[in-house]
Amino acid sequence: MTIDSEQPLIKAAGQLGAGTDILAVVGSAGMLLGIVTKTDVVRQMAVCDGTSCRCAVTTVMTTAVTSCTASDPLQDVADRMKRHHLKNIPVIDAEGRPIGMLTARSVLRVLLGDAEYEEAQLVNYVKGIGYR
Repeated sequence: MTIDSEQPLIKAAGQLGAGTDILAVVGSAGMLLGIVTKTDVVRQMAVCDGTSCRCAVTTVMTTAVTSCTASDPLQDVADRMKRHHLKNIPVIDAEGRPIGMLTARSVLRVLLGDAEYEEAQLVNYVKGIGYR
C-alpha cells in the first residue's frame, strides 16, 4: 500500500489497519520517498497537539529505506533484512516506484520450503532412489 507524501498523518493512520503495518510514501511521480509504520503514527499521535496532529506523513516517515527489486535473489533479500533487522522490505521497480512489500514471514516460508525440498532430494540420493 502507498500514500502520497502530501497526505496528512491521520490519513496514514486510517490506511494502517488490520494486516497493514507499513505504507510506502511516494512523491508525485510515484517514486519511493520513505516509509511510515504503525509505530511512527502512534509515536506522533502521542505527542501531537492541535495542528501537529494534521502534519504531513513526510514529517514522521523514515527516509533511509532499505529496498529490493523483483529480480534480487531471495536469499540476498533475506540477508539484507536480517542485517538491517527488518520485518518488511519494499520491492521497487527500475525507476524506484514501489510495486510490493515483502514480509520476513513470506521470505522465510519460501526459503524453508526450498530447504525442505533440497533435504528430500538429498535423502533420495543417499537412499539411491531414482539413481540406478
